[in-house]
Amino acid sequence: MDDRLRTRLKEVEQAFQEVETELSREGATADMGRYTELAKRHAELRDIVERFHAYRAAMDEADEAEELAEEDPDTAAELRELAAERRAEAAQLEQELRLALTPTDPNDTKDVIVEIRAAAGGDEAALWAGDLYAMYRAFAEAHGFKTEVLEASPSETGGFKEITFAVKGKGAYSKFKYEAGVHRVQRVPKTESQGRVHTSTATVAVLPEAEEVEVDLNPADVRVDVYRSSGPGGQSVNTTDSAVRLTHLPTGLVVSCQDEKSQLQNKEKAFRILRARLYQQQLEEQRQEIAGARREQVGTGERSEKIRTYNFKENRVTDHRIGLTIKRLPEILAGRLDDFIDALSADEQAQRLASGE
Repeated sequence: MDDRLRTRLKEVEQAFQEVETELSREGATADMGRYTELAKRHAELRDIVERFHAYRAAMDEADEAEELAEEDPDTAAELRELAAERRAEAAQLEQELRLALTPTDPNDTKDVIVEIRAAAGGDEAALWAGDLYAMYRAFAEAHGFKTEVLEASPSETGGFKEITFAVKGKGAYSKFKYEAGVHRVQRVPKTESQGRVHTSTATVAVLPEAEEVEVDLNPADVRVDVYRSSGPGGQSVNTTDSAVRLTHLPTGLVVSCQDEKSQLQNKEKAFRILRARLYQQQLEEQRQEIAGARREQVGTGERSEKIRTYNFKENRVTDHRIGLTIKRLPEILAGRLDDFIDALSADEQAQRLASGE
């Protein structure tokens, strides 16, 4: 075990002890919300700490067995075998500890919005988009998720030019995020009289459903200026400083209000307008981020950009990202995607471990 991992585990061990101390204090249950959070954190840390202790115990036993083997030649072979078993056990525990400390995707627990669009292949691509939608709906139902169509543009020949639907349920994004990209199908279309295989594609975008945007308006970020209200032509209509001008320093947005006779009323109204404008600004930024994520996921939809190929003639589905081929195409299209999802998840975890994230 390298020093960095050992240091992180000791930090977890210390944090566990601190949480345990706080839970055992008198009056700890007075704030049940805080107590529940601590209890949840305690359970999370306990699992890691127990594995760390098991790792150290296995290493200690291995070291002890090897020392005894040097002292007692009669049992040396048996003791060295025991030491090897304990080191193998420790190696497995170390891998589990690395995985437990690897950060998870913060979006994994969120609901998702899935967008499927017919790409290259004309009418056949629209039919393929419809097949993908049916596959994902079945996959969602098998995992207890609920689906809701948000927008659909059916094709005249069947399927969809595009369809957008929501998948709701804890962990939806963790299951669907690997499906983003270009899906290529190779099959003989129903309209093909010569029996020739056609290649078509559909693009899939998977977006974590955004939580409701809230405006965090810090009063310290707003400069408030007051001045006298004026009527048409600059004529003063008020002898007090009742008009209010707000300047949001981080963005430069300026809001003025002088419609009310009271400075307090003008100030409240100006803040309402400022919040509304900031809310609109955040929504626009959010839309741009989503649009950027969509472009990154689906590319141009060309056949060469595929992440997965579905070949009907050979009854196979190949995921090109991890080189996995499964020859059960009807089952895959019926929503049984778990073999692919599990393999892609394991690959992602391995990459994170290798990069030390």
